[in-house]
Amino acid sequence: MLNEHDIKALLQRVISRSSGDETEVLFLGLDEALTRFANNEIHQNVAETNFSLVVSVALGKRIGMASTNNLSDAALDQLVERATMLARLQPENPDFPGFAPPVAFPEGRQAFDEATASATPELRAHAVGEVIRYALDRGVVASGAFSTSRYQWAIATSHGLFAWHPLTLAELTIVAMTETGSGYAADAAWQVAQIPVAQHGKIAVDKALASQNPRELAPGDYPVVLEAAAVHDLVAFMGGGANGMNVAEGSSWMSGRQGQALLSPTITLVDDPDAPEHLPIPFDFEGTPRQPLTIIREGVVGDAFYNRQWAAKTGHAATGHGTPPVSPFAPGSAMGRMMFPMHLTLQAGDTSVEQLVSNMERGLYVTRFNYTRPVHPREMVVTGLTRDGTFWIENGEIAYPVKNLRFTQSYVEALQNVAAVGDTLHREPGYASFTRNPALQLTQFRFTGKTEF
Repeated sequence: MLNEHDIKALLQRVISRSSGDETEVLFLGLDEALTRFANNEIHQNVAETNFSLVVSVALGKRIGMASTNNLSDAALDQLVERATMLARLQPENPDFPGFAPPVAFPEGRQAFDEATASATPELRAHAVGEVIRYALDRGVVASGAFSTSRYQWAIATSHGLFAWHPLTLAELTIVAMTETGSGYAADAAWQVAQIPVAQHGKIAVDKALASQNPRELAPGDYPVVLEAAAVHDLVAFMGGGANGMNVAEGSSWMSGRQGQALLSPTITLVDDPDAPEHLPIPFDFEGTPRQPLTIIREGVVGDAFYNRQWAAKTGHAATGHGTPPVSPFAPGSAMGRMMFPMHLTLQAGDTSVEQLVSNMERGLYVTRFNYTRPVHPREMVVTGLTRDGTFWIENGEIAYPVKNLRFTQSYVEALQNVAAVGDTLHREPGYASFTRNPALQLTQFRFTGKTEF
């Protein structure tokens, strides 16, 4: 993989070819290795080294974009020519703020771990082997994936901006199954040594055994204890809904509510790129310094996030949440420039998961949600299914497993009905990042359908 010096020289080579009024070049580098297992066997070890070089050329307020993973002079010439041609064909974007100028990025710690970057198939296989042995000993079938990745992100503009940042990421997902039950565990960290693979395997296998022979339960409104993996879904939807474009257009759950005490005072949701437990990343994919953001502070609706265009359009400061203008590592796959939070943490409370259960007389215990989709973004109504361990709580104890249920629930309403917040943060994988979430006890959650499994 190229180093910082090589990447800077490469981006300058591209910019020097452009005759546009402004030019931006983005380098998205990936070096990933993955060990996949199914039916208690490792069946695949794969490795990929790739990058996407994305150029955006502005002719006034007409912007064209093109991408490649070919570094030959001819390919770079064609790349710039294609972006320039597309710019001539585009309508003017009156809200285009121009590409980023030079800026001083704050000095901070890099989330780069050499042990993760150089992790071998043998290292991953050894860890996965412990999961498989535990599953075999208990007659459970384990499947999943364990990956170790190295990223390099860099950006340069014709105004003189250059920024480069390397990082590493390890991700684990395990699903364990019996004939009638299943369990789940997942983790992500920028240091592979931070992921206790065998421990997560035990959690998934034990959950699969405990969830066997589930009983049927009628749909309805029930109190719930949501494990951190289920809370991840609430955090991702609520955090993603703090999008400044949606807020301005009135389609966000935040629209018209900023400054209001809308949710339980136990809820504080932040997006903090400086948090040492997260992936410290100093800039976004537009070259804007990433800013810490409090989306919810003790139940009060806080700040939205903005990329450069929507910051300029709405009179806000850009917060460093711009995404790549094309799909990473997919040359030519345009999807527009969006914005997204990558460092979400729902702050922990002071109640253990065991206490969350013991505090509940009757209700449901949910491991995680699956196949969730928004129904009404304004009220953040989401529908989906429970999965991999759903249990009935009776007299403060997990009594027996129940069949999975479909829910249709406003996450805003759910976070108004918080009885207690777990005291431990769990990492759940996301897009080239992860969220950090505690378990939650909610007084009411709406289940609208049932399944046969």
